[in-house]
Amino acid sequence: MAIFKGAGVAICTPFKKDGAVDYERFTEQIEYQIEGKTDAIIVCGTTGESSCLSHEEHTKVVKHCVDVVNHRIPVIAGAGSNSTDEAVFRAQEAEKCGADGLLLVTPYYNKATQKGLIEHYRIVAESTKLPIILYNVPSRTGLNIAPETAVYLCRNVENIVGIKEASGNISQIAKLMSLAEGCVDLYSGNDDQITPIMSLGGLGVISVLSNIAPKQTHDITEAYFAGDIQKCCALQLKALALCSALFCEVNPMPVKKALELQGRDSGVLRHPLCEIEPEHTELLKKAMKEYGVL
Repeated sequence: MAIFKGAGVAICTPFKKDGAVDYERFTEQIEYQIEGKTDAIIVCGTTGESSCLSHEEHTKVVKHCVDVVNHRIPVIAGAGSNSTDEAVFRAQEAEKCGADGLLLVTPYYNKATQKGLIEHYRIVAESTKLPIILYNVPSRTGLNIAPETAVYLCRNVENIVGIKEASGNISQIAKLMSLAEGCVDLYSGNDDQITPIMSLGGLGVISVLSNIAPKQTHDITEAYFAGDIQKCCALQLKALALCSALFCEVNPMPVKKALELQGRDSGVLRHPLCEIEPEHTELLKKAMKEYGVL
């Protein structure tokens, strides 16, 4: 059984002006997502600035999210690292916090071989009982999970159940699903590819867009599940300009600005991330107004 189906939000981590985690604002964001019919919350991922959180903060943010959600929807905790030992630590901490699943990005910078990837994921998976979604985002990590590797892991490691595909390579994703024969739960990692990835057997999206448009993102997946492919396509196409604007600079810089524009300020960015350029703020405003979320 899949951890979730539909639109899961890769939720931002809000910070106060002094850089501390803003748990009051975080609670508000979680409630906003649940009210907007978000199907799962992915906490401490890329969009949550996980790479800039200390171990203590990482665990505390996951625990806070789990406690506030209180079993209303699944909570999936980011637990990836370029160090296998550290990924094991984060996975075990997330399990202690009560998370429903884990999202494990490939070990960045090391440039492991596919054999090394299999060993990395096997070791982490054996350290926890939680179901695991692999996360393939070669533009950030410099490393691609080959379709054969993803299928091998899902077939041979009991609690590795799926993959968030953010390679942008539809041909690769098609090959993955052809090889999988139903053993891989596939999620789009790109908001502009929800419909095409679902047409290949995907179960939904792990979304940046959902931070500012939870109901609209949920509706794209809901239309597909209802068999209204024409509506699903129309909703996807309507969102394209905003999806593009949300990546006018590196994520999560634009989406945090978008939250600020909506009056739901998520606070400062942690260095080395910084404010987006003024011309990109104007681009974002225009796209948000056209989409109806500003």
